[in-house]
Amino acid sequence: MKPSKDISRLIEIMAALRAPVTGCPWDVEQTFSTIAPYTIEEAYEVADAIARDDMDNLREELGDLLLQVVYHAQMADEEGEFAFGDVVEAITRKMIRRHPHVFGDQEARDAGMAKGMWEKIKAEEKAERRAARLERGQDPEDHGNGFLDSVPVALPALTRALKLQEKAARVGFDWSEAAPILDKIEEEVAELREALAKGDTASIKDEFGDMLFAVVNLGRHLKVDSEAALAGTNDKFRKRFHYVERTLDQSGGSLEQATLDEMEALWQKAKSEP
Repeated sequence: MKPSKDISRLIEIMAALRAPVTGCPWDVEQTFSTIAPYTIEEAYEVADAIARDDMDNLREELGDLLLQVVYHAQMADEEGEFAFGDVVEAITRKMIRRHPHVFGDQEARDAGMAKGMWEKIKAEEKAERRAARLERGQDPEDHGNGFLDSVPVALPALTRALKLQEKAARVGFDWSEAAPILDKIEEEVAELREALAKGDTASIKDEFGDMLFAVVNLGRHLKVDSEAALAGTNDKFRKRFHYVERTLDQSGGSLEQATLDEMEALWQKAKSEP
């Protein structure tokens, strides 16, 4: 089998890998649940290639992410649920429907996308999905019917917090400015201190989560993406720690042998490095 730019070749390869007798034993035993973590990981690797402005790597990582879509579609096809073509048809239908100002008639293009049209169309789609579940004899509430239930549970926690807050803000459930949120953060810190004093493990976890949620809310009002900000701090921490490690190594020492005071002194020097 030869490589090809045609998507059908990738679908053929995936089908061959999943073939019960002649396929790859590892691929054959996979399920939606076991593959899901890889799907999330590949999405992160796409984002990483973009952040590094590495177009060669981006091309490769987009291919890996596409493979994940084909993988899930193949498993669904094997169960008689849907095939890859159905996935493509569904997303093309959605994009056309949600952009009447682009794909609609001349009147729609002239008028542009009316305020609230996107949410109106999504609400219609949600109602249609609910009706379809009813028709199939399924509980329409199983899929989540609340205003915030469309925010994916599988998102990273910081990102999901941001999305939940943004959606709640659309109906006016929001702080009017950033300053009061600082007070809220201080309130949450005080409650965390109280939980720590009591030694209540469950409360400590709960109050710590409340504090993080409030910090994300502050970032949103400051126009700072919490996920991106934390990613930047992670990288800064890594670079400074590497400076400590490298300096110790150059002097014949090591991280394992150094005292906390020695590492702290080098850490302060690392902070002044460009």
